[in-house]
Amino acid sequence: MLWWVVLAGCGGGDRCDDGEVRKGERCVPYQPGEPEPSDAVPIATGATWQWQLTGQHDLSWDVDVYDLDLFRIDEQDVATVHDDGRLLLCYFSAGSYEPWRPDADAFPEEVVGKGLDGWPDERWVDHTDSRVRQIMTDRMDLAVQLGCDGIEPDNVTAYQENNGFGLSATEQLDYNRFLADEAHVRGLGIALKNDVEQVKALVDWFDYAVNEECYAYEECQRERSFVDADKAVLNAEYVDRWKDAEALADEVCGGEPGLSTIIKTWDLGPELVACPP
Repeated sequence: MLWWVVLAGCGGGDRCDDGEVRKGERCVPYQPGEPEPSDAVPIATGATWQWQLTGQHDLSWDVDVYDLDLFRIDEQDVATVHDDGRLLLCYFSAGSYEPWRPDADAFPEEVVGKGLDGWPDERWVDHTDSRVRQIMTDRMDLAVQLGCDGIEPDNVTAYQENNGFGLSATEQLDYNRFLADEAHVRGLGIALKNDVEQVKALVDWFDYAVNEECYAYEECQRERSFVDADKAVLNAEYVDRWKDAEALADEVCGGEPGLSTIIKTWDLGPELVACPP
């Protein structure tokens, strides 16, 4: 679409000062409240898990938690996971526009910004905009309707990227806490995805964490606040070739106490190698 090109070149609005958030056309001081209480079923450190976002679902793994795409699950998937006493996390992107999603038309043109590095079909969204936040709470409502136990909202680190809107670290804190509070109002658990820079500020809002490649980036220690609170850190390390999965597992398993690490290929298909709990 032509408007993608136009928006990607415009650069977005001015940045707010540190400690401020954008409300409409103004920057105002950020004043966070207390976390919304969570009634979600906890996932403790050492939990086992499977993460599958592509391919035909394989629900035969003996794990505590499945993490599946919100828009790809059906009633049978949910029933199969729950019949075996396992928990279901439902994945969606909370920070980007994906043109293939069924609700893509709900995103106004002006809230869609620059492309994600390495993912040319995705664009950052202005998460300070109330219309974006409404889309995300609608997705949470769908998660409740489908029977998800928790959610994994992805792309919640826009402040670290060239997003097109000048989104700041403070605005990211505000948005991530908004997501957590809205999830808890609905009885959903919520995972903090990758935002290791803000773990200490967010651990009280989130029920668990999902991390990608904390060993590869030497940042597993930055998730320690979750482990110390007995909140699961579900970590995935990637291989380009599946034949290398066992070797990577030998390298990383047991390296950081309390993490639940699995080895996956980049497409997050059904294949799985898991570190012992």
